[in-house]
Amino acid sequence: MRGFGLKRGAIASSVGHDSHNITVIGATDEDMAVAVNRLIELRGGFVVANGGKVTAELALPIAGLMSPKPFEAVTHDLHALRQAAYELDCVLPEPFLQVAFLALPVIPHLKMTDRGLFDVDKFDFVD
Repeated sequence: MRGFGLKRGAIASSVGHDSHNITVIGATDEDMAVAVNRLIELRGGFVVANGGKVTAELALPIAGLMSPKPFEAVTHDLHALRQAAYELDCVLPEPFLQVAFLALPVIPHLKMTDRGLFDVDKFDFVD
């Protein structure tokens, strides 16, 4: 995946329209594994990992999409997540929103699916 600007670390999410599977992007396999494993422990949400450690997280244990926490706590955690992503040199203002749409195969151009990379413009899978 290009365009996020990550120089190190990883970000993972269970929020991914329409499939809501785990999506992870990162600079190292180790950090991607750390982020995904923590996401599984949280039963969904968002995770940032760097240097083999989780640096920020937000649990979304209700269907991997919602938090039972009050709005103020969720907002606080979202700000910490964004800051942790920026510390990985992420250049996107809303990296978790971008990750959420990587798996939505009805909007252009290339999308990740359970069956592989899908070219929405050609309406066909990429070899």
